[in-house]
Amino acid sequence: MADSLSTADFKPPVTVALTGASGAQYGLRLIEALVAADHQVWVMVSKAAHLVIATETDIELPARPDHLAQALTRRSGATQGQIRCFAREDWMAPVASGSGAPSAMVICPCSTGTLSAVACGASNNLIERAADVALKERRRLILVPREAPFSAIHLEHMLSLTRMGAVILPAAPGFYHRPTCVDDLIDFIVARILNQLGIEHRLMPRWGEP
Repeated sequence: MADSLSTADFKPPVTVALTGASGAQYGLRLIEALVAADHQVWVMVSKAAHLVIATETDIELPARPDHLAQALTRRSGATQGQIRCFAREDWMAPVASGSGAPSAMVICPCSTGTLSAVACGASNNLIERAADVALKERRRLILVPREAPFSAIHLEHMLSLTRMGAVILPAAPGFYHRPTCVDDLIDFIVARILNQLGIEHRLMPRWGEP
C-alpha cells in the first residue's frame, strides 16, 4: 500500500453506494476498478448491504466509517486517503449538498427500496440524499438494480428516474465475451458502469475491439 497522498493527487471522486440487494460483488469490484484508475472513491454502505456482504462473501467489513475505509483500502490496494467512507447520517459529508465537491454517483447494487426512495426524493439517509443531490445538480447517477422479476412499481420508478436523467443499468451480464468464471460476469457489469462514467479500463474490450 502506497504512502498517503493529498486529494489533489487523485482524479475526481466517484461516489459508490452499496445497498441491500444481492450482488455486493459488483460494488466491491467497482471500488477496486476506480482505485486502479486513480480516482478518489467516496463510499457508503447501508446496514442491509453489510448483511448481504456477510451472506454472499467471506469479506468482513466493519461498520465504523474510518475502519471501513481502512478495510477497503487494504482490500483494493488503494493509497491512504484515496477511499473515504461516510456514515448513514453524516449530513456534513460533501455528497449531502450541491455545494459540496461534484461527484458522479453509482448505487451498486441498488435495492428496489433504495430505487423507490430515490425516485420519490425521500432522502431519509445519506445514500438517498446523495442521489437526490446528484439528480438536482444534473450529475451522473447510475443505479444498478439486481432483482427478478421487476414489478410494475419497480419499472415505473426506473422510468421516472430515467426521465430525471439517471441511468438504470441492471446487473444482467451478457455472454458474448464467453465468460469462463463468475469474475468475468462481474467484470462485464463493472466495465459497463465505467463506460458510462467515461473511465478507461481494461476489464474487457468494447464491442468491435480485438
